Amino acid sequence: MIKNYIKIAWRNLIKDKLNTALNVIGLSVAFAVAILLGMAAMYQLSYDGFHENGDSIYKIVKTQQTPKGPQAGTVHPAPFARTLKTQVPGVKRITRYLQDGTLAILGDKEMDMNIIWVDKDFFSMFSLPIISGDQNEPLSDVSSIVLTEKTAVSLFGTTAIVGESFNLLVEGKEKPFTVTAIAKDNVPESNLEFQMAAQFESHHSYLKNKDNWDANYHDVYVELEDGVTASSFKKNSQSYIDSHYEKAISELKRDGASADVNGRYMNLDMIPLTDVHFLSLKNGFVEVSRSLPYLILGVAFLILFIACVNYVNMSIARSAKRLKEIGIRKTLGAQKKQLFFQFWSESLFVFLVSICIGVVLSFAFVDEFKTTFNTNVNVDMLLKPIFLLVLLGVVFLITIFVGGYPALLMSRLGTIQSLKGKLESTGSNRVRDLLMVFQFGIAILLITGTLVLWGQIDYMRNIDLGYDKEQVISFPLNGKRNSNDVVDLLRDELKGNPNIISISGADNNLGLGRDGSRSTSKIGFEFEGRAVTTNFLVVDHEFVQTLGIDLVRGRNFESASDSLGVVINEAMAKELGVEDPLLAQLELDDGKYYPVLGVVKDYNFNDLDRAIEPITFYMTREWGISYAYAKVGPNNMAASFEILESTWKKLEPNAEFLGSFLDENVDRTFNREKTTAKMISSGSILAIILSCMGLFAMSLLIVSQRTKEIGIRKVVGASVASITYILTKDFLKLVLVAFLIASPIAWWVMREWLQNYTYRIDLSIWFFVGAGTIAVIIAMLTIGSRTIRAARANPVKSLRTE
Repeated sequence: MIKNYIKIAWRNLIKDKLNTALNVIGLSVAFAVAILLGMAAMYQLSYDGFHENGDSIYKIVKTQQTPKGPQAGTVHPAPFARTLKTQVPGVKRITRYLQDGTLAILGDKEMDMNIIWVDKDFFSMFSLPIISGDQNEPLSDVSSIVLTEKTAVSLFGTTAIVGESFNLLVEGKEKPFTVTAIAKDNVPESNLEFQMAAQFESHHSYLKNKDNWDANYHDVYVELEDGVTASSFKKNSQSYIDSHYEKAISELKRDGASADVNGRYMNLDMIPLTDVHFLSLKNGFVEVSRSLPYLILGVAFLILFIACVNYVNMSIARSAKRLKEIGIRKTLGAQKKQLFFQFWSESLFVFLVSICIGVVLSFAFVDEFKTTFNTNVNVDMLLKPIFLLVLLGVVFLITIFVGGYPALLMSRLGTIQSLKGKLESTGSNRVRDLLMVFQFGIAILLITGTLVLWGQIDYMRNIDLGYDKEQVISFPLNGKRNSNDVVDLLRDELKGNPNIISISGADNNLGLGRDGSRSTSKIGFEFEGRAVTTNFLVVDHEFVQTLGIDLVRGRNFESASDSLGVVINEAMAKELGVEDPLLAQLELDDGKYYPVLGVVKDYNFNDLDRAIEPITFYMTREWGISYAYAKVGPNNMAASFEILESTWKKLEPNAEFLGSFLDENVDRTFNREKTTAKMISSGSILAIILSCMGLFAMSLLIVSQRTKEIGIRKVVGASVASITYILTKDFLKLVLVAFLIASPIAWWVMREWLQNYTYRIDLSIWFFVGAGTIAVIIAMLTIGSRTIRAARANPVKSLRTE
């Protein structure tokens, strides 16, 4: 019996080659895309899920109520971790975590490295295997350092280097470190990336801040003891917070902050390790959002859904050609169950072939997928048990429901009805139309999302940020020389070059540079009896001129020695709340006041999903700067870039030049949005293609069913245009209904998404009109050629058609 099912299924599929090919192609592409997108989503969801003790590890976030609302931060003072472990029960292990860049020096070799400064518990808490050296306590003293395998090979040429020493550049001086262990290379799905790890106490800022509760500059991870929950630990930590932050809490009360629902002004929040990758502190709230991987899964589901709709619709439409076959089988004694399995076996054959082709396609295009969507998925993920189970489950459900519905519909037809070759198509047509509305609705939804996403990205690219991003180049000062001296030397070397307008520097970059490093500094102080917080930026005296930031009041720093005052932005002037900010004196150090020299116009120094915050410029050679800025002339900027690079190489021959224009830096901050836009765009294109494949097949079948009708209409005088209109109007009505349903949904979804951005586009009606127009035009092009051909056919041939 099974052999008979397979033989007949094969014959029927081969007999109708066009529809079979369309089904197999559509399902194969849909399966391939769904597999790739599923791997990307699973990769995102698997971040930091490989740590053996991960269920007990948390990142600590401090939240507080301020007069302006809640505020959350992940950075803590140096004594926080030490006292928390001894004073709050339930801590099994704890580590401070500070990520930084450093210069490793071995003989004549100099290399920029990503280093983390951590406590001794770090390698015991996290599953970061030590492959050689001291596995029990790799960071035994302040001169110990752990390298990854790749780092060891890059620096020494081999991994057999335990006991070897090299230097790190610390505050302009070389400090020796000894390799005590080699760790396995980082896995891609980890937030704890590093090239080398050293003890936290060896960091240059530790000694001056080890007992300072006001300097917050590092993260803290804690592993709780067995049986201790995050909620119970949070409750136990309340007395600790009240004790160590008593002064800060009293200042919050004084300044008018309102307590939370539990009557508290400051708390610790425990973020599970697997949630850290999805953590956001936007608008002062702790938010964990997995929207991106779920969006990826959603697009994968929609693509599969469209392909399955195609199959169902074409199967129902094809059933009219097999009515006599069904009638004869029933006359000969075939039961409903046998007919069901006969038709279902055809579906099963198509799905099995399609999934096999889909898997092959996903293997073939995985590298292109990784490049396009900036993800580290690999084919090994296909072999993971959970992924295989999900994939098999999806295929099984699709086979049962998508393949089973047409089989069930055909097996339930009556014998006489089948032998007459008549199909009561009202119910099946209703299902077909409903599915096509869903299909084109999804396509219109994705097209609208694509248009809005790219519109928002284009808006952010072209918005006036308040500084010159087209003509300014930034690069990290990653050499051995003192950073302030390097800026002075660059200025002297390029002084006579007409293409270089000015040189300056600061301790932070604008946007995201080629070194991938980002940081912010904030400082709090008392001003007129209340607490004030501001972003803090150490700058060179020509910073404002080089960036092209407008000065609205007062003056700028006039020389390298003009370090007795500060320059603030308009948001900071508003924060001070005084009539004339130029008369204000800011107590940035205990007992030391700095006058406000000038006020600059607000500019976007943060990402565009955040409002402009107060910022204060301070000039000192004691703290150093990290990035240089060079403003170049508008003519031949590529040549100016090369001149700047060659001058840098002259001053720092062993340091890599990582320069980039600020507009490139800003563009890199949109990587998440660009990846999402590419994904939605690709999904839209594929959704339209699959929908049109189904529409084309449906038009072929319906035209073939109405051949005699077309012939009669032509005989009685119907024009080609009128016949074309009759054949296409029903399809276009379905597209219009899909547009009317999808547009409100798209409007709501995109409006909610745009709320994440302080600076955003208006949700114009033209986005939706454009999406609907695109869908209608593509649908008309798909069915138009076939219907026009049918309308122009010889009516004699049409009337002879059986």
